[in-house]
Formats: sequence, structure tokens, C-alpha cells
Amino acid sequence: MHTRTLGTTLDRPLTVGAIGLGCMGMSWAYGDSATRDDTTSIAVIRRALDLGVTLIDTADVYGPFLNEELVGRAIAGRRDLVVLATKVGLVVEDATTYRIGRDGSPDHIRSGCEASLRRLGVEHIDLYQLHRPDPEVPIEDSIGAMAELVHAGKVAAIGVSEVTIDELRRAHAVHPVASVQSEMSLWTRDPLTEILPWCEANGVGFLPFAPLGRGFLTGRYRTGSDFGTGDFRASNPRFTDEAVAANLALADRVGEVAASLDATSGQVALAWLLAQGENVVPIPGTKRIAYLEENAGAHNVVLSPEALAALNDLPAAVGQRY
Repeated sequence: MHTRTLGTTLDRPLTVGAIGLGCMGMSWAYGDSATRDDTTSIAVIRRALDLGVTLIDTADVYGPFLNEELVGRAIAGRRDLVVLATKVGLVVEDATTYRIGRDGSPDHIRSGCEASLRRLGVEHIDLYQLHRPDPEVPIEDSIGAMAELVHAGKVAAIGVSEVTIDELRRAHAVHPVASVQSEMSLWTRDPLTEILPWCEANGVGFLPFAPLGRGFLTGRYRTGSDFGTGDFRASNPRFTDEAVAANLALADRVGEVAASLDATSGQVALAWLLAQGENVVPIPGTKRIAYLEENAGAHNVVLSPEALAALNDLPAAVGQRY
């Protein structure tokens, strides 16, 4: 697989496959315990490494804690192939409703890192990310604690997630940021305005999560009733029956472009992201090897100027993100 670089100004930039793997859905938010299949998920992660999908992204809050343990089992014996990314700064207040709180305090970050290292079964984390800024804690304090972990050799690089441009600048002033992770896709384009240009200008990688519009851009979902027990999309504003009906034209247009390129809709959605800059590394999630292989193939999809223009002209999605 083609590679890309996160944090080009760092002493030791991170080289990763152009497509990464988000592991959240294997343990959290996209189904309940009855639908979780750790054996298959471990096989997916190991197949990802075989394909050159080296950026493996998790977080302590997924599960909570179960996903890091799962990733740790999957990468055991193959640590040298992995650019391991995890996150700290969110806490689960109610697992049933997915109510999440924030804790960006230095003490929480330090203890969170130790716990993540233990669950992952590793001696260091390649990319340690602040999952969300804590409004009660200056971001300088949170990043300062993460910088201490870098100096201690427990973390190789620092990332941030879902930050404003002001928070990003302040974080970067404390310690160089290797990456920014935010939602971006053909139906969520907010980062294109300020965040992505800043990242490109400052040698910072950009990791789009939910790059397939939480599955919608693949064309597999046609109503808001397609989601089972424990799937948070069932209560997501963009997946009401009304919103899905309004957004089908967007998904269908992606499908038309895909058909013209002999690709899948998901591959086209990922190729559009890759075309936004050499610092962009999407991290689609999946629990199936077939979809993993499909996603990995997106790095070979070349969008013609006409196809890119058609995708750029797609209407905005109906419905709020959350």
C-alpha cells in the first residue's frame, strides 16, 4: 500500500499506510455484546496489517476499555508492523445511552496512559491523542501532560481530536502535534475550511474518522430502520427516516461516480478524502474482512477531474452530526 507521513516536522515522523483502520465499532457503539465477535475482529486487524493498513486506531473509552484489550491481543507478536494510536480524555458516564464526559486533567492523562499501555500489552504508544478538549482544563495543561509522556518514552507522538482552530494552535505551541482527528467525509466537510489547510501548512497529518458517513456513503443503508439493538445510529439525527430519504440522492450520486470508475461507493468516498491532501489518512472502521479489503483498495482509485468535480458539487447532508 502507498504510505503517507504524519507530523512531517517532527524529529521522527510517523509513516503509515494511506488507509488506516478504526477499531471502535468492534467493541462500541455499533451493536451490543450479542453482536460482538472478538475472534473475527482480531482476524480483521491481522489481515489489515497484511495489506499494509498499519495505522490501527482505538481509544480507552471504547467498550469502555474492551477495545484496547482486543487490539492488544490482535497485535501481539506483530508490534513492529503497527503504528498504534489510542486516545485519552473521555469517560463513559452511561454506557446504555452512550453519554460521555470529559477529563483532560494531567492526572487523568498520566494514569490513562499507564492503563492503556497495560491493556494494549505494549511498552509505548506511537500516537497518543487527546480525544476531546476538556472545557474545564486549559488545553495547554492537557498537552503538557502528554508532552511529559513523550519525554518519558511512553509516547512517540501526540495527536488531538475534534478541536477548534484556536485549540489546535494552542496545543501545537506547547508541543508539536503530529495529527488531528476529526469527522470528515463527503457528507461532513467542516474541516475543509480551516483545520485541514492549517494542518497542511504545518506538516500535521489529518485523520478523518467516519470517512464513509458511518456507512451511509457505501449505499448499503436505505432507511433509518436498518440498525439493530445497541447501534447508536438508530438515534442519530442523520439516520432518521426523513434525513435518510433526503440524503439518498447524495449516496446515489456517489454510486454513479463509482460505477463510472469500476469501483465501489465506499472506495470513491475514501479516494475523495485521499485527494484532499497528502497528509490525509482516513480511518474507516469495519468488522468484516471483505469490507476491510474493499476499503484498502481505495488507495488505488484515481479520481478524474470530472469525477472529483462531481463529488465536490454534492449537496450538504441533511441532519446534524449528533
